[in-house]
Amino acid sequence: MKTKQAFNPYLPSWEYVPDAEPHIVDGRVYIYGSHDLFDGLNFCLGDYVCWSAPVDDLGNWTYHGCIYKREQDPAAPKVRLTNGLAAPDMVVGDDGRYYLYYFMGGTKMISIAVCDQPAGKYEFYGYVSYQDGTPIGKRGEPFQFDPGCLKDDDGRIYLYTGFAFGGNPILLDGSKPTTEGPMVFELDPRDMKTVISGDELKYIGVLTGEAAKGTPYEAQPFGEASSMRKFDGRYYFIYSSLNSHNLCYAVSDSPVEGFEYGGVLVSCGDIGLPGVPDTEHARMDTGNTHGSLIEIEGRHYIFYHRHSNRKQSSRQACAEEIRFEDGKFYQAEMTSCGLNGGVLDGVGHYPAYIACNVYGTDGTRFMSMIKYRRGMSPFLTQKGADRECGPDQYVSNFCTGCTVGFKYFDLRETRGISIRLQGYGNCTVTIRTQERGGDVICRIPVKTCRTYADFVGEIPAGLGEKEALYFSIEGKGTFDFISFDLK
Repeated sequence: MKTKQAFNPYLPSWEYVPDAEPHIVDGRVYIYGSHDLFDGLNFCLGDYVCWSAPVDDLGNWTYHGCIYKREQDPAAPKVRLTNGLAAPDMVVGDDGRYYLYYFMGGTKMISIAVCDQPAGKYEFYGYVSYQDGTPIGKRGEPFQFDPGCLKDDDGRIYLYTGFAFGGNPILLDGSKPTTEGPMVFELDPRDMKTVISGDELKYIGVLTGEAAKGTPYEAQPFGEASSMRKFDGRYYFIYSSLNSHNLCYAVSDSPVEGFEYGGVLVSCGDIGLPGVPDTEHARMDTGNTHGSLIEIEGRHYIFYHRHSNRKQSSRQACAEEIRFEDGKFYQAEMTSCGLNGGVLDGVGHYPAYIACNVYGTDGTRFMSMIKYRRGMSPFLTQKGADRECGPDQYVSNFCTGCTVGFKYFDLRETRGISIRLQGYGNCTVTIRTQERGGDVICRIPVKTCRTYADFVGEIPAGLGEKEALYFSIEGKGTFDFISFDLK
């Protein structure tokens, strides 16, 4: 039974768990992902943690703590900074145990940990290996990365891997990217780690690079982030394209071949939706993304991540309900109410970090590992070093000409709003239900406040049951946008 509204990001604002693979076990959704640190110097520097929520209460997440430490892998390089625990996936074996497949930087192999519980303390188990005991990745194959798993209805186990970003720094160890798309290995269900599909590499036909030219994959060639799910008897391969900011899918009647391009599932900048043709017009700072599809209580959701703190390595877990009709998925838009099962209430307290559109007069950026300069763009950040240090995340540099948007609310009964700010300026916060160019529904004069201060305005009658709220500043001012209350 639902006890809380669900927001994006769906985990607490101080938690950074990108690359999420959701799985349902005994009526709960468990999230298996990598673990960034706030303001981390690189991706995936934290140990694996796990969160779960009841399938009928997706705003009520429970923290299960650290489930696996990097040091438990015997092959873990001494240097952590460039060799973190990357995106994992989980599959349940015939023995009822939970097998976690993962990649660790600096090893070239796909490792496995195992546990008797979905969110217990996992123990190192071994490496995915050919029948002679050689780990995959140790024969000069294309780079093994981001394993995705599928246990089919007949009990057969499949593992999918691949990385196609040639020239990427992750390949400095001499590894080569895949030029033929993702690979698939069938594993022995008796031990969950021995390849039984033979020594010859098998590619599933999701194309990349030169091979993608002149095909339906040309605009969205395979990049990384392999994930496989099955709906209505068909196989849906989810991947991040070489464009990096979006998740796409391909579909087949077989788990190992014949995949046809399906389309874009989600972009972490809403790129590809009406009015957002390219990265220049993105509605949020972009970077890489990774996630998967799942059906929960008759609804389909796409899990992905967004970026914060003006760099790529502070990534947060988000999810959106996605339209699925006649075997086809249609691109979802970024919202503030992703797992809520509908719009947010028109009365209540809302933190500013649930904004789904954040951009300024400088537009947005495809972020690097180095922070960009503040400029005239707002951005998501937090105070403190990591986890629960300082107050919750907020929108910083809320300044002249910027836009901070939230979707969606039932505003039919809403009559007032209070916004909490801290900063400098004597100006006006304007609120619209459409992006720039739409009519202003509320104007709130604000002034310099060295500590948090609340400013109040009125909301007119006549608004609808599914409305966005876009906040901007007219005049000169720069504030931290902390939260707002609808009344």
